[in-house]
Amino acid sequence: MVNDPLRNPGLAAILSLILPGVGQVYAGRFGWAIVWFIITPGFWLGSGGLLGWVAHLLSAAQAHKQTQARNLRLYA
Repeated sequence: MVNDPLRNPGLAAILSLILPGVGQVYAGRFGWAIVWFIITPGFWLGSGGLLGWVAHLLSAAQAHKQTQARNLRLYA
């Protein structure tokens, strides 16, 4: 799949920081995107808003790592 463009890991992280799961969609990891779309509201509601930020940060870190791995896998 050499014709696939490189994806920017920083952009993936920012997208997931804004809305967890969107960075995973950008990275092509649709299964993980669905997981974050479901888990994040649960963290926000279940903890009264205290753990919602944790979900945002974890999602952003994962999107960054997944995008880097995707780029390495396609262009290594």
